[in-house]
Amino acid sequence: MDKIISQLESLVERYEEIQEMMSDSEVIQDTKRYTALSKEEAEMREVVKKFRRFKAVQQEINDNEDIIEHEKDDDLIALAKDENNELLQEKQNLEEAIKRLMLPKDPNDDKDIILEIRGAAGGDEASLFAADLLRMYEKYAEKQNWQVSIIDREDTEVGGFKRVAVMITGQKVYSKLKYENGAHRVQRVPVTESQGRVHTSTATVAVMPEYRQVDLELDPKDIRVDVYRSSGAGGQHINKTSSAVRMTHLPTGIVVSMQDQRSQQQNRTKALEILKSRVYDFYESQNQAKYDAKRKSAVGTGDRSERIRTYNYPQNRVTDHRIGLTLNKLDRIMNGNLDEIIDALILYYQTQQLEELSDKNA
Repeated sequence: MDKIISQLESLVERYEEIQEMMSDSEVIQDTKRYTALSKEEAEMREVVKKFRRFKAVQQEINDNEDIIEHEKDDDLIALAKDENNELLQEKQNLEEAIKRLMLPKDPNDDKDIILEIRGAAGGDEASLFAADLLRMYEKYAEKQNWQVSIIDREDTEVGGFKRVAVMITGQKVYSKLKYENGAHRVQRVPVTESQGRVHTSTATVAVMPEYRQVDLELDPKDIRVDVYRSSGAGGQHINKTSSAVRMTHLPTGIVVSMQDQRSQQQNRTKALEILKSRVYDFYESQNQAKYDAKRKSAVGTGDRSERIRTYNYPQNRVTDHRIGLTLNKLDRIMNGNLDEIIDALILYYQTQQLEELSDKNA
């Protein structure tokens, strides 16, 4: 903790410097600089607040220890000991909270995402489960005040999805959904099962951060654009006009389809934005082999044996296998109440980071 305290002292100095600058009239008039300082101040505010409280608690503990050592009044000594019992617990809690706040930030945490769900092992039932997962994420997004728009879809005849991709925008989307990458397994009686037997199927989920304002210019000659009629919800307008757009980046083979917007021009603009993001991600991975390896490590093959989470309908149970968490709340979770799982995953991985940090500082 001593090394962290030294860092925190420097952080407080910077925080106070920022606050002083933000009250300067020249800085206030410089909108760009003021905005940047405001963002930096907001990111530091919580850890500074907890560190100041930590120092105050430590001072109170020291004062009580002085009373315990030098005071002759038994009642005062007893009172100081009682206070210290509570203060030492608060100090420990503050230490843990500060360590978590000081962990290195994932640079993608504030980004919006492209979430892709594919039916994997299990045929029609897998595609239906993919649709159920999409509804679960849509309901969770609604509770978070996020926006969801479908950017690509391949429906199945039974009402599911062979694949579906959505863009989710809002506050800290990636930070909360990045742990959803992987194979999701469902155990239930399919609607097509006449004998009432429980089947096991899987769908894969891939979560990709969206790269906004990507510094990448795509050569128009490298992009093939196809237009077609939109399908799905949307009324008569969707079926009468060729407003949907499919863009293919020929050098990489990356394809983006967009039909969520009302006009072809809007779909073109959105599709190009997403295409840039995916091509940027591809080149960041340097080559196709690394791109494929990254994707496979994220979602696996979709085999029934590869799973991060199991959804057991007969027992109303959800189990996240990475952290050994089991909740008998499947109905609530499928209704978008994912906070308990997501919070547990964040805590688990933060704890891992803290252990690694402690080993380095040992």
